[in-house]
Amino acid sequence: MMEYVNAFLSMLGSMSPYLLLGFLIAGLLHAFVPSSIYSRYLAGTGLRSVGTAALFGIPLPLCSCGVLPTAVALRRSGASRAASTSFLIATPQTGVDSIAATYSMMGLPFAILRPVAALVTSLLGGLAVGHWERKGALDDVHDEANYEFSQLPKGLWNKVKETLRYGFFDMMQSIGRWLLIGLVVATLITVLLPDDFFSTYARWPLLNMFIIVLVAVPMYVCATGSIPIAAALMLKGMSPGCALVLLMAGPAANLASMFVVNKAFGRKATIVYLLSIIGGAMGFGVLVDYLPGMREVFTSALPCHVMHHHMATSWFTDACSIALIGMIVVALGAKYWKSYQIKLHKTTAMKEFKVKGMMCAHCKANVEKGLAALPGVEKVTVDLAKGTALVEGSVPDQLIIDCIEDLGYQYEP
Repeated sequence: MMEYVNAFLSMLGSMSPYLLLGFLIAGLLHAFVPSSIYSRYLAGTGLRSVGTAALFGIPLPLCSCGVLPTAVALRRSGASRAASTSFLIATPQTGVDSIAATYSMMGLPFAILRPVAALVTSLLGGLAVGHWERKGALDDVHDEANYEFSQLPKGLWNKVKETLRYGFFDMMQSIGRWLLIGLVVATLITVLLPDDFFSTYARWPLLNMFIIVLVAVPMYVCATGSIPIAAALMLKGMSPGCALVLLMAGPAANLASMFVVNKAFGRKATIVYLLSIIGGAMGFGVLVDYLPGMREVFTSALPCHVMHHHMATSWFTDACSIALIGMIVVALGAKYWKSYQIKLHKTTAMKEFKVKGMMCAHCKANVEKGLAALPGVEKVTVDLAKGTALVEGSVPDQLIIDCIEDLGYQYEP
């Protein structure tokens, strides 16, 4: 039992200082950078708009579900499908928090290549969609809704409070569970798999990459939660190219995102979206594994960060680990306590709607904001844990259902 505990604590200690820094930067971006800027420069279909969308998206710590309502809102605020697709591909693959955590667990080469790979794949995907968009060859998608972004808080003190709330509470609610799951899975891999497990299949790295793509693309794993899993698999003999495929393909897509992209952007754009993610991940994986000297560079950086579990931890990393776990517990506890309170105090005047596809705080905020904007709605309460929206007011049910689906989610009768 102690072997599992020690492995978990070692990984947590390696990541926690960088994660806390990343969450702080995420809060600063949210509180100080106007959201409207993302649509202002993203109306074109060429390299400038597509590249701007990718560069905006790379530092944002949004997961593959959280990025969906943002991308849909960008599209409805005037961004082209090319720029929106580029944003969709780049954003979930990385973020300021995951870049810092990647460096802490897997070394500088991975921390540099991960955002570079996200940029290249998003440019290719966005430009391909832009080419079809200019030719008018994309599917017609009916977009009526136009939900504006929220305004930044006014005053320095309000911005600071919003930075801390968003970075250390909302973000913890969004990815805290997946981060813990990633650490637990990595711990099990580290302890249970034989050290030579993947070295047995080292002769077929392309086969390994293909298997990883088949497993990682449909499932949900956030950019940060994928890091300890990839690091643990590399310690068991997986090639760095295969680990990079997991880091790129896993966070970039899941079944829910494919459905929403298809509905919001059309079938052809969805095909480009998936091919860009899969092709980019495997392409960069092949470069890392087959270019002379690259495999050694990436493999040699790993042991400095995660192999020496016996290395003594400092009081600083201990304090960061305690703070991180405490924040996750508080955020997730508040999330499920609110669910209980809603159930306890729900009034008969409120109508309940089942919403499929909400997976994080970004989804919750998007649904609440969209429904609250409907005429006749007096109050909206979204229960993320149960996947429901409670709506109070004199508004037709069908209008609420249409709004939920326009936002990119599914209504379940």
